[in-house]
Amino acid sequence: MSAIWLAVVGTIVFVLGYRYYSKFVAEKIYRLDPNFVTPAHEFRDDVDFVPTKRSVLWGHHFTSVAGAAPILGPAIAVYWGWLPALLWVVLGTVFAAGVHDFGTLVLSVRNKGQSVGTLANKLIGRNAKLLFLFIILILVLMVNAVFAWVISNLFIRFPASVLPVLIEIPLAIWIGYAVFKRKKSMLIPSIIALLVMYGTAVVTSKVPFLQIDLVRYFGGEGSTVLFGLDGVSMAFFVWIIILMVYCYIASTLPVWKLLQPRDYINSHQLVVGLVIMYAGLLFLNPEITAPMTNPDAADKSWLPLMFITIACGAISGFHGLVSSGTTSKQLDKETDARFVGYFGAVGEGFLALISIIACVTLFANIGEFKEAYSSFGAANQGGLGNFIAGGAQLVTGIGIPADIARTIISVIVVSFAATTLDSSVRLMRYIISELGVEYKVPTITKTHVATSIAVLSSAALVLLPKGPNGFGSGGYILWPLFGTTNQLLAGISLLLISVWLKRQGRNYLVTFIPMVFLLVMTTWAMIQQVFFEWSGLQGTNANLLLFIFGAIILVFAIWIVLTAIYELSKKDNNSLDNTFKQ
Repeated sequence: MSAIWLAVVGTIVFVLGYRYYSKFVAEKIYRLDPNFVTPAHEFRDDVDFVPTKRSVLWGHHFTSVAGAAPILGPAIAVYWGWLPALLWVVLGTVFAAGVHDFGTLVLSVRNKGQSVGTLANKLIGRNAKLLFLFIILILVLMVNAVFAWVISNLFIRFPASVLPVLIEIPLAIWIGYAVFKRKKSMLIPSIIALLVMYGTAVVTSKVPFLQIDLVRYFGGEGSTVLFGLDGVSMAFFVWIIILMVYCYIASTLPVWKLLQPRDYINSHQLVVGLVIMYAGLLFLNPEITAPMTNPDAADKSWLPLMFITIACGAISGFHGLVSSGTTSKQLDKETDARFVGYFGAVGEGFLALISIIACVTLFANIGEFKEAYSSFGAANQGGLGNFIAGGAQLVTGIGIPADIARTIISVIVVSFAATTLDSSVRLMRYIISELGVEYKVPTITKTHVATSIAVLSSAALVLLPKGPNGFGSGGYILWPLFGTTNQLLAGISLLLISVWLKRQGRNYLVTFIPMVFLLVMTTWAMIQQVFFEWSGLQGTNANLLLFIFGAIILVFAIWIVLTAIYELSKKDNNSLDNTFKQ
């Protein structure tokens, strides 16, 4: 079967979903008002609150949420076969991710740009809000650790991608000043920046001298450098330190200086990446060599695990944090929320779809696929590499050499992951400051103190835990908990939107139905993992880090859900924000 049919089916559903379903939600459920004064105008400070053109804001939002997760999750989930992964990505994007990302954005905009964690106080009470903030804090901490781990490993594996990624930073700062200070258009400068990045990628692919290969600088894999670390471990340590320093600076700068222009460049990267991979798909016309369903996937059941393995790309709680944490503070007009929020989810759906296609067409035959995906652990270990190899193979369909294609694909993946990483650190700073206000600890409400706590704790979490990958296994160890926590957060956010819609007298089924499905699947999966797998009760080695974190998150989540259900069952219709009442 030709893989083109997967792209055709996915595209048709995505287009119909955005054209008709998102319009229905915007007009009949969320009732967007073009005259509403958004927080970006009401509280403008040109640091966090900055009115932004919807195309630029879409770029920021899209690339903040489209990190490595919508690539990695599907690349792992094809272990159970391409059909279940495809259905969850396509239907999840249209009926779950779209209304979730769109809804959290509108809810925040209608309430002074406050995050979903803060709004939980108004919707379901202060105790639930604090528990929700702690869940969010744990999630963004894990995001920081996981994505720093991913980027560092990609830099080590693909040293030709380092210089093109690093050169984006000064280019983005230049664009930020040109646009904000001189009021120039961002489009042409960002395209120039993209051409410089990809030109650099071509050169570094062919010139080893320009490849920043720290492992080689430290004497190779077998060398002993410092503290008993070999060349690979020392390179990993150095990249983590560099990333944390970058995140500290990036997350404290005004959004227009680096965040917006870099994300706008990355949005073009995403468009270019999707175009060249889908174009390569059309010209190459590869056959699907993976099974529709995999009967040999016996070590892990797809139900319910697939629905937490594919988070970003179907629905992700982290998206709600971005929507309500940074995006809502930059929305120029409320009517832009449909394009930024819902279409941002659709864009990520396209990314997850091509990840599936890249992995199921990579191998010459089904035997090679089953060898690479021999177990769920093997799928986890090799998923990202399979996407990069498969994506590069698709790109060769339009005549780009394989080595250059691999560098370009890895540059795209790293750029997305870096965007998510520094947005996540910024979000973590907000949450730490908010907890400081709640518990009357003024010291941690200060920007640089809160950012220092975020950066240092993230670095510790990725570097310190011992695991199967040796030094710096933290990100690898935390990946299973990231999926469950992320989906629990999405379910709780949908529940909050449902409470809000009910109080407005609106039809809340559009958020309530996906919320029920998501919470059932995620809670089921989390109970299996926390109390049977990570506790060691099934005869496996106990994982205390995952067990403790997982148990705390599960208890907090159940408490919040029960509180929210009680609020949802109330018959009063007291409006959360009277400005939304029509």
